[in-house]
Amino acid sequence: MYKKILVPTDGSEFAQKAEKHALFLAKTTGADIYALSVTENNFVNGLPLDDEVYQLNQLLRQRSEDNIKEFEEMDETSGVTFHGIIKEGSPAKTILEVAKEEDIDLIVIGSSGKSGFDRFIMGSVAEKVVNAAKCAVLVIH
Repeated sequence: MYKKILVPTDGSEFAQKAEKHALFLAKTTGADIYALSVTENNFVNGLPLDDEVYQLNQLLRQRSEDNIKEFEEMDETSGVTFHGIIKEGSPAKTILEVAKEEDIDLIVIGSSGKSGFDRFIMGSVAEKVVNAAKCAVLVIH
């Protein structure tokens, strides 16, 4: 049923729950896992490109690499084919772009855990993905 499963990961508790569900589905269906970590660094736009900004970008990239590696190591013996992807940009937009580029069948995403005013002000990446995705989306809470 599924051949390619996209799993956005940021290392959070909700992302880790989504990762476990995605691994189960991949083992069951024989699908490949596409793990995506999006580095959102738009807050540095307009700052002078000095050593501190460079170091911050390197730190964010390393964190993304660590998130992908932790996910991949979660179940190394399953035989699931794993593809790690690191991108910079807006999380929801980048998730949707990668889903289209990779011809993804299913996106498994963790909910943010936000509710009420925080969700209203900041929005929900999962909600944006659900509303705009062209493929099936499974939200794990």
